[in-house]
Amino acid sequence: MTFANQIVRVPIPFDPEAGTDMAAGLPPFAPEIRELLLGAGGCSSYLRGLIQKEAEWLSEALERDPGEILPELTAPAALAPQEDVKRGLRRAKGRLALYTALADLAGVWSLREVTEALTVFADYSVDRALKTSIAIEIEKKKLPGLSADAVATGGGMFVLAMGKMGALELNYSSDIDLICLFDETRFADKDYLDARATFIRATRRAMAILSDKTEDGYVWRTDLRLRPDPSVTPVCLSMDAAERYYESVGRAWERAAFIKARPCAGDIDAGERFLEHIRPFVWRRHLDFAAIQDAYDMRLKIRAHRGQYETGSLTGRNVKLGPGGIREIEFFTQTQQIIAGGRDPDLRVRGTVQALSCLSEAGWIPAHVAAELSDHYSVLREIEHRLQMVSDAQTQILPTNDEGFDRIARMCGEADTARFKARLQERLTAVRDRTEEFFAPGLKGAEESPAVADPEIVERWRGYPALRSSRAQAIFERLKPDLLARLNAAPRPEEALSAFDGFLSGLPAGVQLFSMFEANPNLRALIVDIAATAPALARYLSRNSQVLDAVIGGSFFDEWPGPAALSAELSQRLSESSDYERQLDAARHWHKEWHFRIGVHLLRGVIDVPEAGRQYADLAEAVLKALLPVVAANFARAHGPLPGRGGVALGMGSLGAGWINSQSDLDLIMIYDAAGIEASEGPRPLSVATYYARLTKAIVTALSAPTAEGKLYEVDMRLRPSGKQGPVATALSAFESYQRTDAWTWEHLALTRARPVAGSAAVVGDVERIRSEVLCLPRDPARILADVRDMRARLAEAKAQAGPFDVKSGPGGLQDIELAAQTAALLQGSQARTTARQLLAAAAGGWLTTDEADQLTASYRLARSVQSIGKLIVDGPFEPDSLGLGGWEVMARETGAPDVEALIEMIAGRRQTAAEIVDHMLARTGPQKVDG
Repeated sequence: MTFANQIVRVPIPFDPEAGTDMAAGLPPFAPEIRELLLGAGGCSSYLRGLIQKEAEWLSEALERDPGEILPELTAPAALAPQEDVKRGLRRAKGRLALYTALADLAGVWSLREVTEALTVFADYSVDRALKTSIAIEIEKKKLPGLSADAVATGGGMFVLAMGKMGALELNYSSDIDLICLFDETRFADKDYLDARATFIRATRRAMAILSDKTEDGYVWRTDLRLRPDPSVTPVCLSMDAAERYYESVGRAWERAAFIKARPCAGDIDAGERFLEHIRPFVWRRHLDFAAIQDAYDMRLKIRAHRGQYETGSLTGRNVKLGPGGIREIEFFTQTQQIIAGGRDPDLRVRGTVQALSCLSEAGWIPAHVAAELSDHYSVLREIEHRLQMVSDAQTQILPTNDEGFDRIARMCGEADTARFKARLQERLTAVRDRTEEFFAPGLKGAEESPAVADPEIVERWRGYPALRSSRAQAIFERLKPDLLARLNAAPRPEEALSAFDGFLSGLPAGVQLFSMFEANPNLRALIVDIAATAPALARYLSRNSQVLDAVIGGSFFDEWPGPAALSAELSQRLSESSDYERQLDAARHWHKEWHFRIGVHLLRGVIDVPEAGRQYADLAEAVLKALLPVVAANFARAHGPLPGRGGVALGMGSLGAGWINSQSDLDLIMIYDAAGIEASEGPRPLSVATYYARLTKAIVTALSAPTAEGKLYEVDMRLRPSGKQGPVATALSAFESYQRTDAWTWEHLALTRARPVAGSAAVVGDVERIRSEVLCLPRDPARILADVRDMRARLAEAKAQAGPFDVKSGPGGLQDIELAAQTAALLQGSQARTTARQLLAAAAGGWLTTDEADQLTASYRLARSVQSIGKLIVDGPFEPDSLGLGGWEVMARETGAPDVEALIEMIAGRRQTAAEIVDHMLARTGPQKVDG
């Protein structure tokens, strides 16, 4: 179907009297469209004049499919010689405006198709103007070292489309906001100033081509004021100068502006590189809730500057800048993107409607809110277009008389003007209410703060580092009544207040965090819950408050993904940067979020202690799997790739057994296989032994050295062959030989829990084979038992039990039960690594009865529960009075003890039973044939 037939078939509920006759030769429009375009009460003289001027072209164009004619709209400019580009672009713009208006009014094109058509032509016209201007400069040899071939890439200059042009959302009378930059690396240092002067001159010429008014009108009004510091900088800057500006003094509104930025002309590749370079300025890694206040303040300034206040009347109202207008929806959408786009790249889209959809899919706004605002946005933009068709100007002002409203209503397809106005008022009110709810969520601090048990604590808050700035103070004053009310509602308000004070005192800054609290009531509830339950975790939060980003990211309470998925996620995060130090910081930041999640899940009862222990071990494994290749790659830059078959990190102790707590160190042994190679191949080659020794030290440093984001884990390598006297990295052949001929009994006991956690798959297989074969070697039970008894005595002498809650040291403690389990595994030749499975193997082999194994397992579970909860909740020694009421509730849930006295009695009883069982087991001379 031709475009003309589509227009004729479109019904518009309007019955005008006969209008001005159409120009000769035009196909018949529907009477409604004819009146809107040509009648005395219809569109602007601009469009009417275009119809007369382009009658012949329009007649032919309307007989064809829109998809065929659009590419030809640029023909007047594309075919124009250099001296006639001005006229060619203006002819093309006129045809485009006429054709698009017909498609728009007739409903043949959607709003998206209309704005994209206008924007695509804007891209073309800016590119044509720029390259025309650059070609003139190159012909005059004003760009050093560049030939005519460089015109295709603008000589290294590019233009960023900002605002609606960047988002493919231009309207009929839009100015186009542009930033002009050039790639200074294309020129020698001595030529930089000449090139800069030339690009400034070329920019001015290109803008004149677009915006000068001639007898054919103008193409676009151009605005270059979005560039860095426009009052003192030239119209075209170098990429380096712009990058330095945004890195040092870039402002909040500029971050928001760059959401829509898009290279549209000249050297597109250079433009994309520039946007990638300033990505950290625009998209912060942390959730940026302070952007809400920035946007709110900006809205108020715009309203005050333009005098746009709620009057309750539509007459003369601005549908873009007024309350409930187009800008409100754009601010709402861009602010949500700024908040979360640093963490979620899927939100980094330019179009408003597209962004609303992405925000909904990611869970940041409800689906119905996205749908409502998208609908309101589309309708308001269409009304904006109709206003501009009538006025032939960049206006968003609604009519001031009934005749004007009648005209706009008919152009929008509405026959009842009163109904049109009522629906428009409903839309503006709905947008205003929805956005005001987001930007000003209701915490105004007007109510009195409730009384607290210790007012002196509250009095000293204003002196904390987090409340240094007036902005932080203002936000916190709005928060304070709600926070104090929640703290007062805690089981023990004075304990909760004290713990919250510890959290607040450790915060280095407050604006971002307080903004996050203000926007998220659930987050306020969580921090009070943590303060009332786990002061140690609250203090951890004060040092690492960015981990709260993960809580509101949408997946905080999802199922545990497992080590493989975690490792893949961290590897992806690390691949986003090629800078080694940033990769180390990224690993730490990522680790903190998952580490915090496990702790919160344990506190909330989402998981129990054994599952938390497994998750902490999974997390450590994921870090090792993802980080070791990064460390190796960085090391290889200086010393060459891994010689031979590579190496493996062998997890020992609790890590090998797959159950660690929130404060565990990592026990590791590094094993490598040189496969006969003697030295590495790189800029600075090393012998194999030196290579892997230094690489191991680099790995330990990557894990344990404090960076700006802290550290990952402390690493203990004392379980390696020969302990402190042995090399930090062990050759596979040496490891096997040592384990078969020289290892002490305690080293074979440690081997029962050894597990490869990261590294070369081939070497992993060999290490597993060696472990299996060594554990199955024939043994003298009497010698092993004697060694273990001696070892047990030394441990008891070296460190006695420190108190009722010291569940690790002494007879019947964690170490004692683990020692017995490892002994049984070694005597049995069992491959089991966990204490529980090793105790089952002991019962199966007759070294323990089933009842004894069950008793030891129960004692071990109780001790691990007390230790794990204590490490999570208490920052320091775990004493009977160190847990608040909330902490005791968690402890009671995990241990089954109703109070502290019962728990102390339970621990003592379990320890005594466990110690007696271990005594009996180590006194036996062989497997027992006893009833279980």
